[in-house]
Amino acid sequence: MNVVLGVGGGIAAYKAAELARLLMRRDMHVNTVLTRAGGEFITPLTFAALTGRKVITDLFGNRSAEEILSSSVEHIQVAQENSVLVVAPATADLLAKFAHGLADDFLSTLYLAFTGPIVLAPAMNTNMWNHPATVSNLAVLRARGHRIVGPDAGDLACGAVGPGRLADPEEIAAVVAAALLKKKDLTGEVVLISAGPTQEPLDPVRYITNRSSGKMGYALAEAAAARGAEVVLVSGPVHISPPFGVEIVNVRTAHQMRDAIIGRMDESTIIIKSAAVADYCVSNVPANKIKKTAARMTLDLDPTPDILAEVGSRKGDRLLIGFAAETTDMIAEARRKMSSKKADMIVGNFVNVDGTGFESDLNEVTLVMSTGETVPVARATKRAIAHTIFDHALRLRLALHASQ
Repeated sequence: MNVVLGVGGGIAAYKAAELARLLMRRDMHVNTVLTRAGGEFITPLTFAALTGRKVITDLFGNRSAEEILSSSVEHIQVAQENSVLVVAPATADLLAKFAHGLADDFLSTLYLAFTGPIVLAPAMNTNMWNHPATVSNLAVLRARGHRIVGPDAGDLACGAVGPGRLADPEEIAAVVAAALLKKKDLTGEVVLISAGPTQEPLDPVRYITNRSSGKMGYALAEAAAARGAEVVLVSGPVHISPPFGVEIVNVRTAHQMRDAIIGRMDESTIIIKSAAVADYCVSNVPANKIKKTAARMTLDLDPTPDILAEVGSRKGDRLLIGFAAETTDMIAEARRKMSSKKADMIVGNFVNVDGTGFESDLNEVTLVMSTGETVPVARATKRAIAHTIFDHALRLRLALHASQ
């Protein structure tokens, strides 16, 4: 799949090199258009070396008349040969040009000729970001259906603190991948997903938790949104940027997660319980910090709500998918869990395998389905596995409906 990466003139231009690498890791062919201002911050050679492709820097440049004549419609050719245009950093100047249809360089001319999805990742000084002109230009670009990613807030190169920092290249790459996906087989579905760990307080400063990073649940949310679903993601505490176009409900404890899921399940058509919910919580959390002593301490723990079982008991005709993270007897435990929780599918995986599972970007799972089918899924990225899960989930639902 061919993608155009437009690079504007800002200090964040160096991050565009990392974005190019991430797009290539997703099997995209990256064609770079570097503005004259962008070339003041990073060289064309950087992108040529990374992508192995020609880098376009100007409409005309220092070329002969013959070269100019042969490439006079190059912006049209580039527009036709690429599926997505992503601009990172999209400076205030570029946003203004795009909004008002100005075309005085290759990138702005290409923008007018481009008919596919457009992803813009703004980066600029906070005051420039908040200026009414920029706000107005963004409103115009959003109204055209362009995907706007970021900016993030934080310390900026100019010394200011606030919004204006380029979004994480991983987030931008995920939005580009979603724009490329043409399969919209979840249109009309409302997918409710839980992700991440829970934190069960011991006192005001300590808590019980687990190693879940939330990456699998967030990958599922990203995949569902890319395939056209309305997605509600109930998330425990994680360090991941929310997927584009997904509603996030942040929770901390198992009880809060239970309430959020039960409160939103009536509107859902597919429910995926991928969160690693704590099994126990402290029965009486003290109001003050527990002081350390030399004496042994015993905790009284109560079981937390069995969210999957409760959802299973009232799921109706919704498709219910759970997860089983195991260290032994994974398939047997997945089948037991599917039966006892009334789930339609359990995604089982071993958490004691190096390089997969908790905290990793990779996973290796087995899909255990209520039809009796068991499908092993080889090691792959969690994003790829998320799409595999939805492929089989939709097929499973058809089989379940046919058997009724």
